[in-house]
Amino acid sequence: MNQIKKHKADQLGYNFIPKEFLPEGKDEYYLRFQQNPASDYRPLTKQEITILQSNRNRAGNWEDVLVRDGIDIHLIEECTFYGLVRIGRLEQYFLEFSEVKFPVGLYHSQIVSCDIGDNVSISNVKFLGHYIIEDDVIIANVNEMSCTSHAKFGNGILKEGEKEQVRIWMELCNENGGRKVLPFDGMLAGDAWLWTKYRGDQLLMEAFQKFTENQFDAIHGYYGTVGKRTVIKNTHIIKDVKIGTDAYVKGANKLKNLTINSNETAKSQIGEGCEMVNGIMGVGSRAFYGVKAVRFILSPFSQLKYGARLINSYLGENATVSCCEVLNSLIFPAHEQHHNNSFLCAALVMGQSNMAAGATIGSNHNSRGADGELQAGRGFWPGLCVSLKHNSKFASFAMIAKGNYPAELNIPFPFALISNEEHSNKLVIMPAYWFLYNMYAIQRNERKFAERDKRINKLQYLEYNCLAPDTANEIYKSLQLLQLFTGRHFIKPMKWWEAIRILSQKERRF
Repeated sequence: MNQIKKHKADQLGYNFIPKEFLPEGKDEYYLRFQQNPASDYRPLTKQEITILQSNRNRAGNWEDVLVRDGIDIHLIEECTFYGLVRIGRLEQYFLEFSEVKFPVGLYHSQIVSCDIGDNVSISNVKFLGHYIIEDDVIIANVNEMSCTSHAKFGNGILKEGEKEQVRIWMELCNENGGRKVLPFDGMLAGDAWLWTKYRGDQLLMEAFQKFTENQFDAIHGYYGTVGKRTVIKNTHIIKDVKIGTDAYVKGANKLKNLTINSNETAKSQIGEGCEMVNGIMGVGSRAFYGVKAVRFILSPFSQLKYGARLINSYLGENATVSCCEVLNSLIFPAHEQHHNNSFLCAALVMGQSNMAAGATIGSNHNSRGADGELQAGRGFWPGLCVSLKHNSKFASFAMIAKGNYPAELNIPFPFALISNEEHSNKLVIMPAYWFLYNMYAIQRNERKFAERDKRINKLQYLEYNCLAPDTANEIYKSLQLLQLFTGRHFIKPMKWWEAIRILSQKERRF
């Protein structure tokens, strides 16, 4: 049975913070006034109330509707107000965005306990509750836009009185949650990697969780925010979402428990048909055309598009995922995956990577273990219709030829071409393939990745050089392995006494 609670009508818009979580000597607005400390609001005059009523506006209590001097009260029509509503200056302008014009004012909307900035256009919003809306914002044709007192805006924290079961974890690299992390606004790929990598160090894991919790507080009562010049239109549900300045949201189905970072130099965008829950979007990131994202982080200037599904995953800077499905993965910057039939599951991909059409990475478990993983160094490039299984590991710049690879692979050779010769039932590895046959592509990629790095604040250095310390160390290890394998091949057909004789002669020679 649905639990529908009944309250007195005159309480709508009040008691936002439950009494048990309200600090002594504070009222329900103390955090709201910290978020928006402006104090230049005044009560309505009797004449203004008369004009509002003549324009078919209603209020639970007109004394709790405050305005700024300079407001044109005629620009409020057919609205209903509940709780403390503070309205900025409304002047005879219209706001134009993307060749669509919106008149300044409040029209045909229900507004509950909100702060509304100067020259805002709000029209046809069926329910707008507990939001602080800054200047020059456009909100049109929204079914529900609300914020709860326990909103966490996508961060993996708990509010006072909440049980551990409601905490949001992001289960990276492992479908069973064995490498789960707490998402937080500003999380870098390096942060996520450290947290997923050293699971055996319990003290370190506890410290990471404490670091995350100390970034935020457990207090109830923060309002949702919409930054200046943001445009929201034709959207169904927005709940517990914090939105930066200059963002653009159009035609989304559902946005819940999110932080959408955006600013005037790095505008974020959410487009038609998107459903995004429990996540964080970095500045300049975009999601449009039917994207589904749950428990995720989009780093700055990354994008989801064309029906992509991103679940329990971290997508690094300057990366693109479209059409396909990505689950339980930690993906470093400059990743490309844009084919409808490519699939990535339970994987660590170190960036500068490209997934071809038909690639199914981590498609099946080849044992009874339910927690398989795949790790790939940067430059990972599985070709058309490649099928790789858990548990596999690849050095940097591994290129994999078309084929089904039915067994676990551990390829320590960087810059290698890996192919499966089905007619001879052999796995063939060509070390240094890129240097021998595709040096142009490596040099082009270095320049391409650097040019595509649109980040304004480069908090984390990204290495694009193909011969950086990581690949150089892999080359040294590969040379040692090649010497070992060559020696074994040389000795194998000999009798044991012949091998000893040859080795002893070499020792005398040196």
